[in-house]
Amino acid sequence: MSGGRLMRIHSPEFQAMAERVLVVTGLTSRLNVLPFEDEAGKAALFEQILGRPLPSRVTIFPPFYTDHGLHLDLAEGVFINQGCTFLDYAGIRLGERVMIGPKVTFITGGHPVDPTERKLYLTGAPIVVAENVWIGAGATILPGVSIGRDAVIAAGAIVADDVPAESLVAGSKATVRRRW
Repeated sequence: MSGGRLMRIHSPEFQAMAERVLVVTGLTSRLNVLPFEDEAGKAALFEQILGRPLPSRVTIFPPFYTDHGLHLDLAEGVFINQGCTFLDYAGIRLGERVMIGPKVTFITGGHPVDPTERKLYLTGAPIVVAENVWIGAGATILPGVSIGRDAVIAAGAIVADDVPAESLVAGSKATVRRRW
């Protein structure tokens, strides 16, 4: 589904994804009730969730949520605050020294707008965040977005378009785009 393509619901690919979601939901449920100081327990669960050990100097404060885990690529020095959600099936890449505020949401999947196709397919496009980006509390990053190096995403922003390097973006963009 990565790269902006469709996945047919109830296909073998969809079934494999759904099975992974169930496994990861169980793992994140366990992660989010561990004592905060249980570093070994958190490291073991993150390795199962991500399919590899956390890179060095990555800090993640639970609660932490992801639906797939295997397509979440974290570079060194990433900081993720409490309550963040990563719907990563189509891929999320966080560059070095990215800082994520509390309750930020990354969404790589969705459904077609056409109501006749909405229940038949999932859509997806990867999210790429370059080095040294700061994403403020409660921001939402939507499918297919790239965020350039040293950019700042203001708290509560809804990011639907690419963000140039060394820039600040803020606000929501909820406007009528199309009617049917």
